[in-house]
Formats: sequence, structure tokens, C-alpha cells
Amino acid sequence: MGCCCSSNKNKYDVFLSFRGEDTRDNFTSHLCKALSQKKIKIYVDDMLERGDEISTALLKAIKKSRVSIIIFSENYASSSWCLGELVQILKCKKKNNKHRVIIPVFYGVDPSRLRSQHTKFVFSSKGSKAKRRAWREALNHAANISGWGSQNIRPESKLVEAIVEDVMKKLNRS
Repeated sequence: MGCCCSSNKNKYDVFLSFRGEDTRDNFTSHLCKALSQKKIKIYVDDMLERGDEISTALLKAIKKSRVSIIIFSENYASSSWCLGELVQILKCKKKNNKHRVIIPVFYGVDPSRLRSQHTKFVFSSKGSKAKRRAWREALNHAANISGWGSQNIRPESKLVEAIVEDVMKKLNRS
């Protein structure tokens, strides 16, 4: 997939990348609600229209979002889909550095485990050797971006508040 990430005509404020079975019904749902309450336009994968080719729709959403929040959970890297999103998010950031913001959230995962692809952090074995190399590089790169950690901020409601405040600042909203 190519990435032509123009900064004009952003359709969404935030693109959320997460492993659904890990966080959809708990942390991610609370974060979505809090962002929505601040009138922040969010893209979540359940917004796909019937008939859309999922990969194309997600690629467009990534391109048309100003901020990408990546929620790294225990099983995030076991999903080739999540890893594909991550690679595209980083490509967009590289192509349009000034206008793209990436906010990693380490949800029950230490960033050092991402960098080393620790054995307990299951890594998807699907895909070609080149794809797996790109995924490993993307995980390593993302783990080196300053982000938020669920192990550092308790309770989760405080973590959600901190992330929303950070997004508001990055979108230049008060």
C-alpha cells in the first residue's frame, strides 16, 4: 500500500489503532467517549460502511486524520491488521512530519517489550519476510516515541483524561 498523506482536508481529528479483543469494550470505549465529549472527530474501525474494502477505507482514514493514537496492548502485535495500520501511520508521519502526530499508549505493555519484541509479546507470524521486517521496525520505532503508559497512571480514568488533554493541545484547542 502506498501512502500519499496530504495535510489538507483532514476528515478526522484522531485515528485510533487498537486490538479490538483487548481494549474495544473497556479502555478504548472510555477514550472514545471522552474524545467525543470534547467534539473531537474520531475514526474507529467500526465506522466502516458496508461494501467498503476494509484496507482501503482504513488507509484513507489514516491519511485524513491529524492525530493517530496507537493503543499497544498485550495482543496488538499478534494482529497483522494492527501491524499494517502501524506501518501506514508511520509512513504518513514520515511523509508529512509537521502535520502528523502520533500518540502511543502502552496499555499494560512496557515499551521496552515492543523494542525487543519480548517473547511474551506475541508477534504475528503472518506475512512475508519483508512484511515481518517492516512490522518489527515499526514496533521498534513506535516504542521510542514518547507516549502514555497505563502502568504509570492510575486509575484508567486519569489516563483517559491525560490523553484527551494531550490531544486537545496537539489540535490547538483549549
